[in-house]
Amino acid sequence: MSNIQWFPGHMAKAIRQMEENIHLVDIVFELVDARIPGASRNPEIARIAKDKPHLIILTKMDLADPQQTAAWIRYYRAQGKGAIAIDSRANVTPKQITKLALSLLADKLAAEQAKGLKERPVRAMTVGVPNVGKSTLLNHLVNRKAAQVGNTPGVTKGQQWLRSSKQLELLDTPGILWPKFKDQETALKLALTGAIKEKLYAKDDVALYALSFFRQYHEPALQDRYHLTADDMSLSDVDLLLKITSKIGMRDDYERGSERLIQDARRKKLGGFTLDRAPQGEATTSD
Repeated sequence: MSNIQWFPGHMAKAIRQMEENIHLVDIVFELVDARIPGASRNPEIARIAKDKPHLIILTKMDLADPQQTAAWIRYYRAQGKGAIAIDSRANVTPKQITKLALSLLADKLAAEQAKGLKERPVRAMTVGVPNVGKSTLLNHLVNRKAAQVGNTPGVTKGQQWLRSSKQLELLDTPGILWPKFKDQETALKLALTGAIKEKLYAKDDVALYALSFFRQYHEPALQDRYHLTADDMSLSDVDLLLKITSKIGMRDDYERGSERLIQDARRKKLGGFTLDRAPQGEATTSD
């Protein structure tokens, strides 16, 4: 398996800018992909944010396993962190996020009021890995197309301030990864969910990882999607991927078969899924 890594210069610059601007904000909004609530948390963000109040926002909840999403929310809240799962385009989302941010900052805002300081909007830094849905959420929060949106990672390159309401101002930052992944499973999860540019990984490596996961947790969906028999399911992952490639009319084009499997997973053709299982004791089975 080839090694997956992606840390271009604009990400290194973004981290430096975050370090310079962290003192300007009251709270950090960390967006994570609900399909990988652990693997999409950038350790650089925790280092930079330090003791700042923190709101973890699980995006793309419609693509994830709802029971796992609920378990992750419980897990993060049990750690004393603010956490919410959202539909970025839902009308209620801006009010939900603003309300939770104000709640997390209630003591600080009350102390300012007691000192006679003028009421001001809360300032939040929005951070997350590439393609996590940050620009989509920000555009909805400010009710205009202020951030460029794309379905590939690396669209946002710079930082900008955005006004959501009289209660909330947002510092938009580019999607950033970290200099070195702790393990290649993390890289495979990021690749499968679209956080890493496709040219940087071998599609068959990612497809085989996906196949192994779906066999373990969502086997009926896998069988139904590709019309697989019980005998097919006894094959090794490599042979099963070849079987799927043939069944979808691509003969022995292993590369195209791998790409189809990846796209089917991303487009929910295999159902909602969560690659990161919630820590033991928090999750309920979903299959």
